[in-house]
Amino acid sequence: MKEATDVLKTVGIVLLALFVLAVGVPLVLAAAGVALGVLGILIGLAIALIKIAIVVAIIYLIVVGIRAVLR
Repeated sequence: MKEATDVLKTVGIVLLALFVLAVGVPLVLAAAGVALGVLGILIGLAIALIKIAIVVAIIYLIVVGIRAVLR
């Protein structure tokens, strides 16, 4: 069981490193003023998807709240 937790920790660290490289580095470069076209589009798309997810979550919470009040 100890080996499994070690493997999961290693996989988690690798995934975190990939996330930092895929998201963090372009954000830092964009903040520094370096324009990267494709990465900028991808980051913009990711931000738009996050905003859409937040709006959907808020709407869902409102609907569930109204449903709970009406019961």
